[in-house]
Amino acid sequence: MRFHSEFDVRRRSVLVKSVVLLAILSSGIATAEEAKTPAGQRVFYTGHSFHMFVPPQVEPLVKAANIQGHKLAGTQGIGGSRVIQHWDLADEKNKAKPALISGEVDVFTMAAHLAIPDQGITNFTELGLKHNPNLRLLVQESWYPFDVPKGAAGYITNNTQRDDAKIADLQAAVDDWRKKLEAQADDLNKTHSKRAVFIVPAGDAVVKLRALVAEGKFPGVTKQSDLFTDQIGHAHAHVQALATYCNYAAIYRVSPVGLKVPRPGLDEAQHAILQTLAWETVSTYPYAGIAPRP
Repeated sequence: MRFHSEFDVRRRSVLVKSVVLLAILSSGIATAEEAKTPAGQRVFYTGHSFHMFVPPQVEPLVKAANIQGHKLAGTQGIGGSRVIQHWDLADEKNKAKPALISGEVDVFTMAAHLAIPDQGITNFTELGLKHNPNLRLLVQESWYPFDVPKGAAGYITNNTQRDDAKIADLQAAVDDWRKKLEAQADDLNKTHSKRAVFIVPAGDAVVKLRALVAEGKFPGVTKQSDLFTDQIGHAHAHVQALATYCNYAAIYRVSPVGLKVPRPGLDEAQHAILQTLAWETVSTYPYAGIAPRP
């Protein structure tokens, strides 16, 4: 274990902040303060454990951005779920269907599992658009559980094995999953003659974060395994914050860069990197709804 003097730590923090600020300025990314404040959205969240930490973490971001009219319309979480499980949930337990039928939801989130296409995505899209033609449906493309498909090189059975992961293997697994999601989104948007289904590329952002850690370029985290709590891939604070920034950017189509939301376990320099990473990933990915489709 290496120890650093207080001066070294402070100097490193200043350096990281300077690098991040330079990247923001050079790439033309507007900070949250510079962006036009969007109208508040009524947001309902469904998903599994790679997504359901997002709703309570988006709320302080909305307040920090001074977004007026935002409403948490509801949540429905099922551990390890496919979207179809949320659709099939018994009526007395199902909060998602009544929310969509009310027409009082502007953004509806889902978190896909590995089996794609998922009929639940199709069903919720049809129901939601029937009652609110302007509804946007966001499907989170998460980071791959156990890093890669079972049987593939790089599949892990212990969290510490992540420290030796090859970034190319991680990206290949996420690419395959995302392409399947894109195909279903394309089919649904063609069927409904509009762009209603979007994808939040959280998995791609997490791979980029892991690459930074592997290269020693993310302050305060030296091992990829420190980003997760177990071999499945449940997220520690850094990955949770990154995924939340990705979802916030997709919901409101504005940058989270510059938002001040203190969180235990993360310092200002880490927040700056995660915010920039999320915005660069979401804003340049056409299926997220910000960058134009080619």
